Amino acid sequence: MYTAYRAVFDRMALGYRVVEADSGAIGGNESHEFMVLADSGESTVLYCENCDYAANVEKAVFKEDEAGDDNEALKPLEKVATPGLKTIQDLVSQLGIPEKNQVKTLMYMADGQLTALILRGDRDLNEIKLKNYLNCNQLFMADEQSVRELCAAGFGSLGPVGLAAPIYVDSEAARLKNFSCGCNEDGFHYMNANLGRDFIPTAVGDFKNAVEGDPCPDCGCSMLSIKGIEVGHIFKLGTKYSEALRATYRNPEGEEKLMVMGCYGIGVSRTMAAAVEQNYDADGIIWPMPIAPYQVIIIPVNTQKSEQMRAAEEIYLELTDLGLEVILDDRDERAGVKFKDADLIGIPVKVTIGPKSLQENQVEVKKRWETAVERVAITGVGDFVAAIVKEGLARK
Repeated sequence: MYTAYRAVFDRMALGYRVVEADSGAIGGNESHEFMVLADSGESTVLYCENCDYAANVEKAVFKEDEAGDDNEALKPLEKVATPGLKTIQDLVSQLGIPEKNQVKTLMYMADGQLTALILRGDRDLNEIKLKNYLNCNQLFMADEQSVRELCAAGFGSLGPVGLAAPIYVDSEAARLKNFSCGCNEDGFHYMNANLGRDFIPTAVGDFKNAVEGDPCPDCGCSMLSIKGIEVGHIFKLGTKYSEALRATYRNPEGEEKLMVMGCYGIGVSRTMAAAVEQNYDADGIIWPMPIAPYQVIIIPVNTQKSEQMRAAEEIYLELTDLGLEVILDDRDERAGVKFKDADLIGIPVKVTIGPKSLQENQVEVKKRWETAVERVAITGVGDFVAAIVKEGLARK
């Protein structure tokens, strides 16, 4: 299915990436999203230009620097007054402590249990990773009243030392030494806190968002970020549902085996919309040839002129006989209106039949994605246009 979906989007001539994705409530062993790349996309994709790695930001990981300073001595835990300092940036600007040497403590309700998340100061929490790790049904940020009842302090003054709650520490923060953190007392922070000595975490894991510039997990090169529109999703469900349903089959040896299942979907209307978001200019849509509503539009400048209409109809029949998808604009409208509509709708090839070119037994042919107009002899217009369409269908 992965190969089939790639073939589908290749044939549509869309710029896309296949990215690792979170399986969500559907579950299963793994899943991939097919993302059409567009600045207006609702999803963020991290990818590597040096290799094939690409992932939705919900799933993306990176190669962490595991080399710590083993020679750095642990300093004594120190409690300092920090009146009015509640954010990471406050500590940076007022105390000169780099973001990477601070940790922030986030409090969440995980299936009704107050849970602490410890991240390095320059990182953001990835709630999808956390929810999957905890295997909980509901996860949301705790309210301040619940936090104060447990910690005796408000947001901005929280920390892992002495915290009576499950503590989950991100793997980067777990490697820090002598870091600063809140001390669960308003207006105070700890300096030189250390994991293992000053607090024991419930677990350590990857709970952070990867960002542009982080090293690729496969090759180590810096990753790039781009927006994408999800147009397809495939899931390898494995035996999750067949176990629950007792859905089995017998192999040639007569052994009963669980069915291996998958789940697949392409958003047809989303794909069309995504194609437009990726292919347009100031005048309208520029349809990729394989999914254009018509490949060619024929426009007689004046439908009241019999010679123009006769030529238009002959060319229409010739192109149709060649297997092309053609529309003839025979509306009694001004030429300018027809030209604007053709550009707006985005028909890839426009054949114009006007009085001057017709006198020379020629027509004008224009590709929607180019500005140049070519004069072509009427006797050769069929082969000329067919070649353009063939080239457009082959473009990937």
